[in-house]
Amino acid sequence: MSYLDELLIGWLGDFELLLRILVSALCGFLIGLDRTHKHKPAGVKTYTFVTSASTLITIVSIHSVEVYSGMQEHTMMDPMRLAAQIVTGLGFIGAGIILKNGERVVGLTSAAMILFAGGVGIGFGAGFYSIVICTIAITFVFIRLGTWADRRERRKLQEQRRASSGSSPPML
Repeated sequence: MSYLDELLIGWLGDFELLLRILVSALCGFLIGLDRTHKHKPAGVKTYTFVTSASTLITIVSIHSVEVYSGMQEHTMMDPMRLAAQIVTGLGFIGAGIILKNGERVVGLTSAAMILFAGGVGIGFGAGFYSIVICTIAITFVFIRLGTWADRRERRKLQEQRRASSGSSPPML
């Protein structure tokens, strides 16, 4: 087998790994686009970085076990140990997004979305395309339903306040 053949086979194997990163980055971009559109603290760049980095770290972790476990007979390696550290780091980032202003707490959804984006990256890095894509779709459906329910509840509360204060709604 020539050097060129070996190089080509290596690149074809890497192509699937690069595809994982590309799909993960695309999903992070789309999640970030949604958050940017809603004027939230973390946007396109943040989510793209989180999903891509999580995917890369997971790929490196899994493939490092394959490469290095055969070197020593009694070496125990856990490929998901780095994934656990991703979650820890994202918890730190998420905590920085949450703010309290008087009685109001903001940024909880953005913090949760950062953790979610990390999960997306870890899932793609481990090669679980279909389950990750389905999870993204299911989550976005419920986010939309949650937004609708929140707006409906706010309108109901405003109407109750107006009724109890005796004022009529503003005329347009």
